[in-house]
Amino acid sequence: MAQFGSLENQIAVVTGSSSGLGRAMALEFAAAGADVVLHCRQSIDACRDVAAEIRNLGRRAEIVQGDIRDEAAALMKLVDDAWACFGRVDVWVNNAGVDLLTGALAKLDFADKLAQLLDGDVRSALLLSKEAGRRMAEAGSGSILNIGWDQSDRGMEGDSGELFAAAKNAIMGFTRSLAVSLAPKVRVNCIAPGWIRTAWGEVASDVWQERVLRETPLARWGTPQDIAKLARFLSSPDASYMTGQVINCNGGAVR
Repeated sequence: MAQFGSLENQIAVVTGSSSGLGRAMALEFAAAGADVVLHCRQSIDACRDVAAEIRNLGRRAEIVQGDIRDEAAALMKLVDDAWACFGRVDVWVNNAGVDLLTGALAKLDFADKLAQLLDGDVRSALLLSKEAGRRMAEAGSGSILNIGWDQSDRGMEGDSGELFAAAKNAIMGFTRSLAVSLAPKVRVNCIAPGWIRTAWGEVASDVWQERVLRETPLARWGTPQDIAKLARFLSSPDASYMTGQVINCNGGAVR
């Protein structure tokens, strides 16, 4: 009897899988039995480390590179490259996005941050999902998973809250509509994480650390592994009656 959440003999693609949520999902998928296509823009050494961990689990791993902010033709090539690794794809996860909270992009003004988000999060997720979904539908089955944000539909103050609400609401609404378009052959779902301790969470000020605990009933930060385990379930045959869903993974936060 197959284990719950098994992805045995499945091929999974995880964009932005050199670190953070993407790395955690790629490793969780491999632990569930999947072979994994990793993706990065520049962090090839980090991706190679993830690939080595996957191979140590007894699964295959390949790496594709590309900037999700590129023009449509380059995104289609990214899909081509991913499909070519193992000849098919059963699970496609749109995890890659631009980092506006740490690094150089954090210094941009509101308008430039908006442009980065629309290209790097929204446009890429839509175009990659459409092409991956078309191929999966032709093959007869598949699962697409997008990443939203739990505060998108209730709001958070400040430039970052406004920007990410606009971008992630777009992705969450698109998920619901694409699920209808691709049913019954391909399932499309979305995880809306809450406060997850990735790169920004590691360096967030005491004020933010206290706010996270105050606003989260489970009184802790979420971990990338929390998201990865949910992603594994949603991508597996055990979630075969679930599509068009946006599922919060946020420790019970309601504000």
